[in-house]
Amino acid sequence: MDWYEDDDVWVGFAEVMFPPRRAAEAERLAATSPLLKIAPGDRVLDLACGPGTHVVPLARQGASVTGVDLSEAMLARAREACGHAEVEARLVRADMREHVEPGAYDLVINMYTSFGYFTEPGENLAVLRNAHTSLAPGGRLLVDVLGKEVFAGWVGRPQAVDVGGGTVFMRDTVLDDWTRLRSDWTWVRGDEVRRTSLYSTLYSAAELRVLFEAAGFTDVECFGDFDCSPYDNHARRLIVRGTKR
Repeated sequence: MDWYEDDDVWVGFAEVMFPPRRAAEAERLAATSPLLKIAPGDRVLDLACGPGTHVVPLARQGASVTGVDLSEAMLARAREACGHAEVEARLVRADMREHVEPGAYDLVINMYTSFGYFTEPGENLAVLRNAHTSLAPGGRLLVDVLGKEVFAGWVGRPQAVDVGGGTVFMRDTVLDDWTRLRSDWTWVRGDEVRRTSLYSTLYSAAELRVLFEAAGFTDVECFGDFDCSPYDNHARRLIVRGTKR
């Protein structure tokens, strides 16, 4: 199976992928970011929603939220998070290459580099086309990734992160002429050693803009952070927004 289909990866490295600071950041962004501004009752689809990191705060803001994820383990955590927060959300197990609900949403989001999982470029484009179909006219798609230009500034520097009584060692390797990335993670905790490798597609702003337009989006814009700052040499992320006419 591919790495993203393996629940052992999501469960085993959940503390690394979804630390408490990420949930706190999602709460802040849902309340303050112009890119995530919604009106009560707006219909929001979170593709690759994970443990409900953005589902919960957007539901708190009054949105009608659907979270889609391939991992049943992550959806179980999302249900638990919604229950703890006393918010309602619809949570669906589905593959984002196939999930389509024509005209059902005002906003579709895909956060924290959950785009580009698939080796075949046409499959990544299919995700955008499905999002376009699932939006009502005037609806928006927001994709948040680590842009190739940003990533190039620090790739190759191994990282060590203390998590859950152990240390996770991370090393990134650029593949296939700067089109793919392999991230190797080794978690050492006492006598326990756990390893995994994650693969994703690397996109520049120009490449992702072209992909959005190929999927049918108009008014495509690129930002360097959730405050709508420009995508330039100071950017922290690559956030691309497109609109369905």
